[in-house]
Amino acid sequence: MSKKGPLTPELLRKIDAYWRAANYLSAGQLYLLDNPLLRKPLAPEHLKKIVVGHWGTVPGQNFIYTHLNRIITKYDLNMIYVCGPGHGGNSIVAQTYLEGTYSEIYPNVSQDAEGMKRLFKQFSFPGGIPSHAGPETPGSINEGGELGYSLAHAFGAVLDNPGLVAACVVGDGEAETGPLATAWHSNKFLNPITDGAVLPILHLNGYKIANPTIFARISHDELEDFFKGCGWTPRFVEGDEPVRMHQQMAAALDWAVREIERIQQNARTNGDTTRPRWPMIVFRSPKGWTGPKEVDGLRVEGTARAHQIPVSVDPEHPEHLKILENWLRSYRPEELFDRNGALIPELQELAPKGTRRMGANPHANGGLLLRDLRIPDFRDYAISVPAPGEVEGQDMVELGKFIRDLLKLNLEARNFRLFGPDETMSNRLEAAFQASDRCWNADQDSRDDHLAPDGRIMDAMLSEHMCQGWLEGYLLTGRHGIFNSYEAFIRIVDSMFSQHAKWLKVCNQLPWRQDISSLNYILSSNVWQQDHNGFAHQDPGFLDHVANKKADVVRLYLPPDGNCLLSCFDHCIRSRNYVNVLITSKHRRPQWLTMEEAIRHCTHGIGIWGWASNDQGCEPDVIMACCGETPTLEVLAAVTILHKYLPELKIRVINVVDLMKLQPHTEHPHGLTSEDYDSLFTVDKPIIFAFHGYPTLIHELTYRRHNKNLHVRGYKEEGTITTPFDMRVQNNIDRFSLVIDAIKRLPQLGNRGSFLIQLMKDKLIEHKQYIFANGVDLPEVRAWKWNDGKGIY
Repeated sequence: MSKKGPLTPELLRKIDAYWRAANYLSAGQLYLLDNPLLRKPLAPEHLKKIVVGHWGTVPGQNFIYTHLNRIITKYDLNMIYVCGPGHGGNSIVAQTYLEGTYSEIYPNVSQDAEGMKRLFKQFSFPGGIPSHAGPETPGSINEGGELGYSLAHAFGAVLDNPGLVAACVVGDGEAETGPLATAWHSNKFLNPITDGAVLPILHLNGYKIANPTIFARISHDELEDFFKGCGWTPRFVEGDEPVRMHQQMAAALDWAVREIERIQQNARTNGDTTRPRWPMIVFRSPKGWTGPKEVDGLRVEGTARAHQIPVSVDPEHPEHLKILENWLRSYRPEELFDRNGALIPELQELAPKGTRRMGANPHANGGLLLRDLRIPDFRDYAISVPAPGEVEGQDMVELGKFIRDLLKLNLEARNFRLFGPDETMSNRLEAAFQASDRCWNADQDSRDDHLAPDGRIMDAMLSEHMCQGWLEGYLLTGRHGIFNSYEAFIRIVDSMFSQHAKWLKVCNQLPWRQDISSLNYILSSNVWQQDHNGFAHQDPGFLDHVANKKADVVRLYLPPDGNCLLSCFDHCIRSRNYVNVLITSKHRRPQWLTMEEAIRHCTHGIGIWGWASNDQGCEPDVIMACCGETPTLEVLAAVTILHKYLPELKIRVINVVDLMKLQPHTEHPHGLTSEDYDSLFTVDKPIIFAFHGYPTLIHELTYRRHNKNLHVRGYKEEGTITTPFDMRVQNNIDRFSLVIDAIKRLPQLGNRGSFLIQLMKDKLIEHKQYIFANGVDLPEVRAWKWNDGKGIY
């Protein structure tokens, strides 16, 4: 082999052999059930009957991983590997098996022929592991089942990790997704003094599932200009001849590490936070490299045909068996593994040792590094509530003070950040800026506000994808954070939430995966507060999406006032392994509960508000239930009307904070037992339920309950630019409509309720006429207060 380049002939030979071993193990995972070392001629009975998996990206990733091992050892790097290409899981499994991590975590998959057989069988096999680098794979923090998030995860991982390098392989198909395309700009948020480094490696193998990739079909100059325009310094490694490619890659990685060290040394020695041009590598290799060149007269290697299974072996194609055998034997496994099936010692020596192995790096199992936050006492931020509804407050403003001090208390530990897409101020968390600036390492001018390279508030990029991806990477490497956003536009990351929830669900079944901090969403500017932005900003559907996920992972909270929000937030920020969603108000609203009352109420998650009810000691005639700050306001206003005009009615008011309380306890750990649910809602009395979101969600959660006399009002896709109260009227969740609903469900009233129904209909007409003439809501709506249940009607 050539002496040219940074690798000596001996090291080059060993690296190439290690790469062959990884490729052999990766291909074996696709096909083999038996005969793992090919010590017998390959026969049909040695093969899986159904072959499922992918090959195209695998040899390139094995090449990269093998070379990263070399620089980890040479430079004593603390490095994790982020696998972006979707279905390269067999590559990462093979590599962690070769380095020994896999067998340490899964002793049954031992470093011998029998262990190799188990390694092969489990891949994409019932009872086994998936074809992507999921939670089961040591060293993984990126679920490859959906593309686009690897680079954001890598940047989140290195925030506040000054000694960490995240090597992120980006597939060229993945690079066409919106989140990944945006993520190249994450370098504007990296502080070279206090953060680590991301080394992106764009893997150009030319094709997606069936089509060429854009980056592979533009000129070298255009590709280079693109990345230079994004603020990177790219270096290219291109070709298909292994010896030359090994030398190129070794030189490129040596250069990249030296550049990272130069940048960080300058920044840390001289206090220079000027945004540098970080290095990156563009690695161009054939798709399905080293696999079958041709099958049935059609080119495979270097084409989209190599994407999944490059050669099918089945009764219809018996001649393919020989092609497969020749391919597998081309890696010469007899040179790579000893008679017991273990990797030969001279190749074992190439892998890093201990926690320097990328599969064993504790940053990729973040719970190992997780430390508790220093958390102020949320009671210190209590809103004084002399009586229910007597004072008003802005829930998010009060929470902002708590978050401000949470930031202050954890500045030294550098393990907490606030994330949001340019909405922290809009969502009324402005107090947080008293503790920290926005993170920003691009150019600034005198007109800018609260921008700094060491800012802890990640809200200077208008991308929900980036906020979510950064936060996930931050959490998965053992830190804490929260994500605040508009309720309607959190839907942009529906799919990212799903992937994270699935990740947590699987991790809960893996004892070696340590607990991580929960993913906490604070969603304000909600559906009932979007009268000025209109229909486009009105969507409470994230609740439905989250509620469908595994019950041991998701939690949904709708605090009705500021003290309840503080109590719920404190609970969420302390929790582990959950996705917590808080739906909150940012506008001035009546405050209902004292802090001690709020703590009790939120601890229960649901309860009768005795001060708003008059059924003590007797059966209620009707139950007025509410969930969410606006529904709570409207239900209490409706109750004051009913108290005034039909004082003989026995009304029970129930408020729900923890939405999952409505599910049976057999379906969600927070769910009420049937006995407890019936004691609140009875088994037959009419329930008028005002809900923050889509009414169908309440029906889905309660369909097993005994009381079927349930009538839910919520958002029904009606909205426009209008007044706040008219938004409620359009969706029949307003107080007047709720009164009508209640009366219609009480046949015992006979005609005694007819006059009140007519009065409420008249009020609705009066309301419409008034807002069309004046542009604001009726004075009695704007001025309404609880006043011990008397209201002003």
